[in-house]
Order: sequence, then structure tokens, then C-alpha cells
Amino acid sequence: MHRIWAIIERDLRRFRRSPVLVIMSVVMPMVQLVILGYAFGGKIKHLKVGVVDEDHAVPAIKMQEMFQAVAANAQTFTPVIYSDKGAAMHDLRNGKINGVLDIPPEFSRKVLAGASSHIALIEDNTDQFSSSALEGTLAGLLPSYGGPAVAPRMNATATLSIVEVYPYVPYIQYLLPGTIVLAIFVSAMIGGGIIFIDDKARGLHEGYLVTPIRKFELILGFTFAGAIKAIIAGAVLITIGSIIAGIPDPLNPLRVLRMLILVVATALALISMMFLLMVRVNDPLVPRAIFGMLNTVLYFPSGAVYPTESFPAWMKAITVVDPFTYAVHGFKQLVLKNTGLMAISGDLAFLFIFTIVCMALATLLFRRTL
Repeated sequence: MHRIWAIIERDLRRFRRSPVLVIMSVVMPMVQLVILGYAFGGKIKHLKVGVVDEDHAVPAIKMQEMFQAVAANAQTFTPVIYSDKGAAMHDLRNGKINGVLDIPPEFSRKVLAGASSHIALIEDNTDQFSSSALEGTLAGLLPSYGGPAVAPRMNATATLSIVEVYPYVPYIQYLLPGTIVLAIFVSAMIGGGIIFIDDKARGLHEGYLVTPIRKFELILGFTFAGAIKAIIAGAVLITIGSIIAGIPDPLNPLRVLRMLILVVATALALISMMFLLMVRVNDPLVPRAIFGMLNTVLYFPSGAVYPTESFPAWMKAITVVDPFTYAVHGFKQLVLKNTGLMAISGDLAFLFIFTIVCMALATLLFRRTL
């Protein structure tokens, strides 16, 4: 055991002398959490919508007043009045506005006659997020126009009542579990990949190879040393990240303890995976070259940024074997739902089994040759 501890101590001392590595392994995922958390998932506001009134009667004016009310309250869009439909379409195609609401000439007559009336929404559908926000706002706004002044007491129409089990979850909170796993992965990539290969390139491993230390002890020492670095990064993210994201009661001792257990399991899984990938690599440029590819292949299919249920079959196959998937799922249960360890027992089991398999394979592939 003392030989394994000597490897861990030597590796941690080197890591402590490189404060930039420590800072970057924590700061980069934190910056991504803040930037992506506020760049995606927020409510779209202040879209510019051109309004072309070809009717000019009282019902059409009331319709414009409803649009102004939306602009003053929900602020989803800001009406821009046009007297010429051609000018509005020209600005739409040039990207100056996001859509055009066209009130046709016979709109008021149909409204007053109690007939079915229509207005047209001409939208820039190259931006699906903006167009969906416009469609949703208008779809909820127009049914109330021209309806009966007093709603009937009885209505045979079936309605849907929404019951939310948990409070509203902003996207920055939804993104936090994936960011915690990403911070652990960055530390694993540095501590279990880049530093390991650099030591081999500089000949530092020759000192280990001439000792009677067993291969398994060597791999175990490297894995624990890298895991400690990753655990530090994960511990910082589960505390500071939870505060930044606005998680309720972020420093609850029981919640933090449960999250630390998952941090340890995730760190061991990712570090052992990195050693398995790098055990036969000698070129120090390889881990740097594959960092972006690994990040893409592991992070995005895990459900960290979008539900896995929407994935095609070939991508779902990746999620089944991706350790990120189980780590992200576990952190979502603990961070967003504040569940117990039983809810993530399957995730923990996969991560620990994944660690054992990777360490066993890395031990078999490790060569004691200079």
C-alpha cells in the first residue's frame, strides 16, 4: 500500500506546483455553465414583428391594442407598424424584423358578422426558436379575441390540468449536472491523459519500471491520484455551481454528501477510462488531439444538454455505454429532485463496474518495457 501512496503523493505534489492546471480544470466548466445556462433556455423577448393593417376598422384596431398589451407585459414581441405590406416583407427578408402580422381587408366585417376570421403570421422560419415563440404567443392570444363576453357555466370540451411535481427548473439548473461531470472529465483528461503521457515522453516512468512494483499497483496509484484531482474539481462544482445556478438549499449536508459519493464514482470511472485509452500511447500530442472528439462523443449524447429520448437509434446506442449518461442522470436526480441514493443505485453500480473493467483492461495492456 505504501508503494501506491508514494505514486499518489508524487503526482499530487506535481499537480500542486501547476496552479494553472487546477484553475483551468475548474474554471472552464464553470464558465461554460454560466454562458450556456443563460444563452439557452431563457424566455425569448423583444422580437420585432411588423403589423400590417389592411382593414383599419375598430376590430382591427382592438387587435393591435392586444399586440401592444403583449409588448408591454410579456414582452415576447414588439409591434412595428407598417402601412405597406411590401415594405414589411422586404424588411422580413433582410432580417430587420422576425415576422409580419397581416390583418386582411375583410377582417372586421367577418368579426362583426360572427363569421370565422383570420390573420396571417408570416415568419422567418430559419430561426425555429423565435418562430416557435411567436406561434405559441399568438396561439394563446387569438382564441380570446371575439369570444363571448360571459363564459358559459357548462362546457363539454375536455381540458387539460397541469400539475408540476417540482418547481420551475431554469435551463442553467438543468445544465448543472452535465457541467459537474464535464469538470470531472477535464481533470481526468489532464491528470489521467496529458500528464500521464508527458511523464512517459520525458522518461519519468522509467523509475517506476525498474522497481518491483506490480502493474496493478502502478495503475491503481495513477488512478487514485487522478481521481483525487477530479474529485476536487467535482466538489467545487457541486457547491459553487449550485449557488450560481440557484439550486434551493445548495449546502445541505446530506445532499452534498450524496453528491460527493457520486463525484467519487464518476471520477474513478472517467480516470480509469482515460488510462485505458492512453495505456499504449506514447505520443504526447495524442491526448490533446482527441480531447475535442472525446468531449463531443461523451458529453452531448449523455443527455446533459437535451433529453436522450429525442436521439436517433444509433446515438441511443452510444448513451448505453457512455459513463457520462449515468453520471449526468445521477446528478440530475440529486441536484434537481434532491432524491436519495436508492434513486441512483443503478447509476452508481454502472460507474463502479465500469471502473473495475477499465482498470482490469488497462492492467492487462500495460507494458513494463523501457
